[in-house]
Amino acid sequence: MAIIAGIELRGLLERGGVVDMVDPQVQVQICGVDLTLRSIERFETAGAVDFDNREREVSKTEKNDFDAAGWASLEPGCYLITFNEAVSIPKDIAALARPRSSLLRSGATVETALWDPGYRGRSQSLLVVFNPAGLRVKRNARLIQLAFYRLSAISDKGYEGAYQNENL
Repeated sequence: MAIIAGIELRGLLERGGVVDMVDPQVQVQICGVDLTLRSIERFETAGAVDFDNREREVSKTEKNDFDAAGWASLEPGCYLITFNEAVSIPKDIAALARPRSSLLRSGATVETALWDPGYRGRSQSLLVVFNPAGLRVKRNARLIQLAFYRLSAISDKGYEGAYQNENL
């Protein structure tokens, strides 16, 4: 697998690979696209994960509001975040994300899953605040860089899971 960059990355974006960017001039990087913060939710209940999803139970959450200036003050802990951008992954590509270094240097990180070929949606990830003093984060903050990888072959089928077209 190779990271898609340069002209090929711009072509993917022009075909709708990532839409609803706050500012493409700032967000499009050499090797990917920065995704920005749309909303934050606190976990309220336990979740349940099983083998075949028949007993899966996603944790209930409660919205964490931004103040009048657009800031949220977060205590140490885990938060469900939703990104502004929606992605549409072609069947010959998968995507992985890494936290931006400014977030890491502030004592926090974002945990993500693989963006499968054929996935379409406005993704969610896990923001983990390790810093004992907490973290202040502003609406539309750039939190992760999404990198696209060319697969060795086109996938026979695309993503068909429960999160297809999420948050659109």
